[in-house]
Order: sequence, then C-alpha cells, then structure tokens
Amino acid sequence: MSRYCFAVTILLVLCGCQAALTAEPMKYLRFQKSGKVAYGLLEGSRVRELSGDLFSAHSKTETTYALSEIKLLPPTKPSQVLALAGNYRSHLKDDAVPPKFRIPQPFFKSPSCIVGQGEAIVIPKDAKTVHYEAELVIVIGKKCSKVSKERAMDYVFGVTAGNDVSERIWQNDASVKDVQWWRAKGADTFGPVGPYIVTGVDYSKLMLRLRLNGEVKQDELTDHLIHDIPTTVSFISKYVTLQPGDLIFTGTPGTTSTIKPGDIVEVELEGAGVLRNPVVAEK
Repeated sequence: MSRYCFAVTILLVLCGCQAALTAEPMKYLRFQKSGKVAYGLLEGSRVRELSGDLFSAHSKTETTYALSEIKLLPPTKPSQVLALAGNYRSHLKDDAVPPKFRIPQPFFKSPSCIVGQGEAIVIPKDAKTVHYEAELVIVIGKKCSKVSKERAMDYVFGVTAGNDVSERIWQNDASVKDVQWWRAKGADTFGPVGPYIVTGVDYSKLMLRLRLNGEVKQDELTDHLIHDIPTTVSFISKYVTLQPGDLIFTGTPGTTSTIKPGDIVEVELEGAGVLRNPVVAEK
C-alpha cells in the first residue's frame, strides 16, 4: 500500500470514529394528529413526521408539529410483550443470584396492557395491592429468531421507559395466587411505555428513575442488570420469534411500593424522556 493510500485510510478511519463519537442520539415517537396516526422524530421541541413504517422503509417529511399540538401514543403497537422477573440484585435483595435467576426468566404481558404518555393506570375494582415497577424496555427492530448473543443487538431498534404495574396479591399471596401472572402483570393499562424510543446511546449505562408524586422511589443505572440486553434478546429468541415493534421489559431495581387513585407515577429513562401516568380507580 502506498503512503498516500495508507494516509487516506487512516484519515477515513479517524473521521468515522469521530462521527461515531459525535453522533447525536435519536428520539422516535408515535403520535396522533387530527385523527391521523404517524411516527415522528423529535427535533428539539418539535416533531418531524416520518413517512412509511419506522421498522422498515421510512423517510423524513417536511411536516413538523409542536409537541403541544399532538397526542403522544405508545411508541409501538407490539404483537408481543414480554418481561423479565428478578433481573436486578437490588430487587432480589441478595448479592448472590438465586439459581432460578441464573438464566433469564421471562413472562408474558398482554398487548392490551400497553398505554402511553399521560394515559391513566386503572386500578381494577377487586385489586388490593398494586405496585409500580420502573423498567428499561427493549424495542425489537426486525424479525428475530434464534439469534446469537453476539448478533442480538442487530435486532434491537432502541429502548424506551416502562412501568411494569403489578398486583401483588394476585401475583404472590398463597391464598389467591394465580397459576400465571396474566392479570397481576397483564391487566389493561398495566404496561405504560414511552414517551420516546431512544437510539444511538449506550443502553447499558442509562439512569433509570421513578418518582411517585414527585418523590424519588427508584434510582439505579442499567449496568446493574443481571442479564443484559444481548443476553435477554438471544435467550428469548431461541424459543419465541420476536417481531418488529415487540417489547421486552427488562426488570425493576430496588424496592417497589403501592400506588393508589390520585397518584402520579413518573418513570424517567435517561435519553428516553419522562413517562408520566396518573392513577385512577376503575369506574
């Protein structure tokens, strides 16, 4: 290789590295405006409408809106919603990982549990003890089946904030414990997500925080996950084919506590915005 070619190669490599270092994170959203539903890209305080499907061919349009002009929707319409149990040591309250949690322990949440920014978490009439759970949520970007851990991130579009709302009596109480967590974790409105899908950041080092009526209740970095994103996606894809837009809640840190009608729950995932939901009683 000539000195000129070598110099050009080095320059291109350095430029590529610099571009990667200076690349700005992207924030995507799904919104409704005058009855029309579309995907958008957040640009400062405005939303640029995208044409096409977020998870396949799409492009920017010339149409923009102020955030105040649109209604934010859940950032995807998933065909499947999964979640991990016991994926932070601080939630297990044990420095040593119990044997059953040495592999990911996913469960299903109903797609009907998904709600977006500002939508109410509705406490069912017969629910007694409902808890919040702040979580990082993986957004799958393309059909994913039997992928290796090394290739798993190729199938991740981005991440968003989520709240794995949980009715503890239905989940754990020996006298009424359900065989499955289908209603304890999957009841309607028990899966707030949003407001944005963030890409282009280090998903393993994001601050996850929950506030209940303005008071911080959970606060932990996502590098404390027992099973990281590549491990989780690879493991689930061995048995369940994931589709674009599917969601995986990755577990909650620390201690959780009850929510009740009148409360305001905020989940903040660094880069993905603040997911804010009021709590109401079922009528």
